Amino acid sequence: MPKMAADKRVGITTTVPVEVIYAAHLQPVDLNNIFISSSLASDYVQKAEMAGFARNICSWIKGIYAVVLEHGLKRIIAVTGGDCSNTIALGEVLQHKGVEVIPFEYPQDRSRDSLRVSIEMLMERLSASWDDVIKAKERLDQIREKLRVLDRYTYELNTVTGFENHLFLVSSSDFWGDPQTFEAKIDQILEEAEKRRPLSDEIRIGFLGVPPIFTDLYEVIEEKGARVVFNEVQRQFSMPFFDQEDLIGQYLRYTYPYDVRARIEDIQVAIKERRIHGLIHYTQTFCYRQIYDIILREKLGVPILTLEGDRPGKMDTRTELRVETFIEMLRGIGD
Repeated sequence: MPKMAADKRVGITTTVPVEVIYAAHLQPVDLNNIFISSSLASDYVQKAEMAGFARNICSWIKGIYAVVLEHGLKRIIAVTGGDCSNTIALGEVLQHKGVEVIPFEYPQDRSRDSLRVSIEMLMERLSASWDDVIKAKERLDQIREKLRVLDRYTYELNTVTGFENHLFLVSSSDFWGDPQTFEAKIDQILEEAEKRRPLSDEIRIGFLGVPPIFTDLYEVIEEKGARVVFNEVQRQFSMPFFDQEDLIGQYLRYTYPYDVRARIEDIQVAIKERRIHGLIHYTQTFCYRQIYDIILREKLGVPILTLEGDRPGKMDTRTELRVETFIEMLRGIGD
């Protein structure tokens, strides 16, 4: 990510209407991606715990806290509705440390009027106009179209790996803070993918839930003879319905912040379209979203393996064995 003046950086705790940040001529920084992609990810968690964060607080919250302070961010947007409830307290702690915290809320009633109010409050805080927001959306939609192609190559041509799919879709939360560089890298990957031989198509996996804190999940899955062809939440970050909606409609169709029903509909379409054999549902330790596993198992008609992760790093031997056993079970079903 290119360096900019510190006062241009705006940290985000999860996906927000990033068009507003770009319209204000600022640089969005997804704090989650900085945390998990760092070789110091475990150190960030330890620093937060040394600062007083309890052991039973989600590692993502602790990582975000440490990243904000270590990277000297002076302003962040904290999603206080539609994401982790711990973000509210995190924001107050960071305010205490001198960080400007701008709240943003996805309305639980999923109302167009309520979401417009939230977006316009954010625009006011960042001094962005609707004209500039619309222009920013038009620019980012050009990149989102290429992300949609990359996603199709993952499950239609079978020439993009599950990890590549994950990496670029999850990065569309902030476009690396540099849309031009991000787009150029996508162009490069797409050009390479068009020349590749198709990957194994034997066992096709869908990945559900928040992006994993495990650093080797996709590698292990491929080593065991399967492949991820659907990254649910990461794909939602890329706003796959951008071409059908205006800005407000786009963020109303974004499933992650709202109730689970829209997620289930999205997953059911993917299972059929991508010919998915089984699902891995990732849950983060101490996260309320673990409870959704009950509904997902009742509503989705394919086998599900639920994995729980706590701290950043590679999977432990037991978890890796569970993945291997699940893949072998799917292979047995197909025989």
